[in-house]
Amino acid sequence: MENSFGKRLLSTVGAGIVGSVLTLGVVANTDLLNAQSKTETPTSVLSSQTDTGNSKVVNTAATKSTSLSDMVENTSKAIVGITNYQEQGNRFAGGSSISEYGTGSGVVFKIDNKTAYIVTNNHVIEGASKIEVTTSKGEKAEGELVGSDALTDLAVVKIDKKYVDTYLEFGNSDQVRAGDSVIAIGNPLSLDFSGTVTRGIISAPARSIDVNTSAGAWKMDVIQTDAAINPGNSGGALINEEGKVIGINSLKIAESGVEGIGFAIPSNDVVPLVEQIMKSGKIERPYMGVGLADLSNVPYMYVQNLPKEVEGGVMITSVDPNSAAAKAGLKEQDVVTAINGTDISNAMDLRKILYSDLKIGDKASLTIYRDDHKQTVELTLTSNSELK
Repeated sequence: MENSFGKRLLSTVGAGIVGSVLTLGVVANTDLLNAQSKTETPTSVLSSQTDTGNSKVVNTAATKSTSLSDMVENTSKAIVGITNYQEQGNRFAGGSSISEYGTGSGVVFKIDNKTAYIVTNNHVIEGASKIEVTTSKGEKAEGELVGSDALTDLAVVKIDKKYVDTYLEFGNSDQVRAGDSVIAIGNPLSLDFSGTVTRGIISAPARSIDVNTSAGAWKMDVIQTDAAINPGNSGGALINEEGKVIGINSLKIAESGVEGIGFAIPSNDVVPLVEQIMKSGKIERPYMGVGLADLSNVPYMYVQNLPKEVEGGVMITSVDPNSAAAKAGLKEQDVVTAINGTDISNAMDLRKILYSDLKIGDKASLTIYRDDHKQTVELTLTSNSELK
């Protein structure tokens, strides 16, 4: 089942409908639909202590005695709209201007003395020249990007705290079960439908699906729900009956004949990632310093000399001259077939091992083929934070 889901998944930064069926919850400016891809924005919520200062700050987690309507009313105050403005036009042909590129959703998860922090999807704000946040009361505030991560499709935006007085807590996504009731809150289609609430259940508490991001292919762990998620819902909250965020709405399958298959990034994945983004503006990961292409996509002329037993792997397409890969002697057109003894079929396999099983400072042993000669190359992984 994982493979079939992987084949359906679309790019998290491309058009709202990529390839065949999987779409992100984002709405593009209708004036640009025929020329550009859609963007969407998801939200998430972090549990935090809030310094109230002189204003009242409310944690909207509900109690069991709270009615569903009351819970929705309270939690909706922490759901915002996010508009991505980008530079359009050609400066050599009449000039350019900043115009609306797309809209999505976000969740206020922390408020301190001066600032309110919002979690959303990376693909909602990616490429933005300007970010505008619209609160549940319709007030508009200029958003500032704290940091983002394309691979996990998460981003944090901040605004002046005067615009909001409510934040949400994250729940424990490891405790969700199939059949649990959930609601999704976001801004489907456009900000004209801001604060839309849909209800459903957890269809599957854990799925693993293949996604294409601007940082490369990745296998994303998600929660599946049948609560309606439409373009513009990206970055919005998937909320349990206690009023806590257990997922950030991000993707759906939208092919003809398919209904009610949407996906959210689990809160237990969101929290540590957002904490890293808050701290350093990015997710720190091991770095090899190479560009990669799946062997299955490389023209035959470049792989014809490989031994027949080589059935999968990646070809190195570029090498950062200051990287660990360069110091270890890796070259363009080297073919990597295994890392630390584990065979890899494609770039996503390599990234999964690199980012999930290894740490900065670890040694990695690569099995490579240079022309038709099998070799082993060892390198010490550095940090992507060292990139200039």
